[in-house]
Amino acid sequence: MHNPHHWYEFGLPQAPGLVRLALEGRAPWELGASIAAKPLLRLAPKGDGHPVLVFPGLIAPDVSTLPLRKFLKGLGYAACPWKQGVNLGPREGVIESCLERLRGLYEEHDRKVSLIGWSLGGLYARELAKVYPDAVRQVITLGTPFTGHPKATNAWRLYEFVTGHKIGSPEIHEPLRPPPPVPTTSIFSRTDGVVAWQCSVEQEGPLTENIEVEASHLGMGLNPMTFYAIADRLAQPEGEWKPFDRSGLRSMLYRNPRRSGWF
Repeated sequence: MHNPHHWYEFGLPQAPGLVRLALEGRAPWELGASIAAKPLLRLAPKGDGHPVLVFPGLIAPDVSTLPLRKFLKGLGYAACPWKQGVNLGPREGVIESCLERLRGLYEEHDRKVSLIGWSLGGLYARELAKVYPDAVRQVITLGTPFTGHPKATNAWRLYEFVTGHKIGSPEIHEPLRPPPPVPTTSIFSRTDGVVAWQCSVEQEGPLTENIEVEASHLGMGLNPMTFYAIADRLAQPEGEWKPFDRSGLRSMLYRNPRRSGWF
C-alpha cells in the first residue's frame, strides 16, 4: 500500500500558475500597507523582551527582514538578524554558524529564543529547533515548503543553481517534514505565487498550527496581516502556548485554514 506522505511515489504536483506568479508583483504594496497600517499595528500585543532570531529567504539578505525586525523591536522584542549574509542555501558551515548564533543569543539573554523563518529560512528555523529545542521558545515560518513535493515551487531551479544541490532525494526531504518539538506556527497564503500553498500546511496538533493570510510569497514578511499574527504568537507567555484565536473580528481577516479548495 502506498504511503500518502511519500511524495516521491506520485506524480509531480503543480507549482503555482502564471496568475499567482504575476500576483507576486504586489509585494511592494504589502510593505506600503504595513506602513499605512502602523496606527492599527500599534494595537498589537506588546512583547516581553525575549530574543527573536529572523532568517531571510533564498537569495535574500538581512535587509529583507528589516521591516519585520523594526516592527518587533517597536513591540519590545530583541529582534536579531541571522548575520550570514545572503541566504544561498545550506552551504558548508552555515547550519553550524546558525546554531552558534542561536546559542549565543540564548546565553546572552538567558532566555529561550523565538525563531522566525521566511520561505527557505523557515527550514533553518525548524531544523535548528530540532537540534537545540531547549534554547527555542517557538518557531514561526512564512511560506516555508516543508512538506509536499519539493518541486511544487517556482523556485526549485533557482535553488539548485544557487546551492548546487539536486532536489528530489527522499532521504534529504523526508526528515524536513516532522515539526520541531516546540510550538510551531506555519503562516501561509493560498495566493502564494512561488510555493504551492499545500507545501506549507502543517498537520495540526497540540503544538502545531496554521494561519492563513492574504499575501504574496515575496511580500509575506512585509504584510500587515503577517505582522499582527506574528505579534500575537510571540506575546504568549512562555509555556502557555495556545492556537491562534480566529474568533470575532479576526475571522474577517484570517480565513479558516482548514477549509477545502484553492481559494
